[in-house]
Amino acid sequence: MHTLAQLRSGELKGTARLTLSEGLTSFPEEIFDLADSLEILDLSNNLLCELPDLGRLTHLKIAFFSNNRFTSFPSSFKNCTNLYMVGFKNNQIETFGENILPETISWLILTDNR
Repeated sequence: MHTLAQLRSGELKGTARLTLSEGLTSFPEEIFDLADSLEILDLSNNLLCELPDLGRLTHLKIAFFSNNRFTSFPSSFKNCTNLYMVGFKNNQIETFGENILPETISWLILTDNR
């Protein structure tokens, strides 16, 4: 597990896997500084309810956002062309838009939502 302080200090530059669980209420923009290396992003167990466009994370393959506060599935992943697994387990998702995921997705985990 990593810390927000490590991310902000630049200590995690070059990391392929980032796990942050610190009660986050907004997406840390510093994550985009890891765009050249980040393959696995786990922001589970936070208080997130929205995400920015994650298309800059060109190496992202796996993303987990379980145990957050999403009520609709975000359209943030459409331009993540290497992404094949997304998990939003145990949120409060009620809506899921059309054409919001890249065609590369082979695993979509939405267990325990509305």
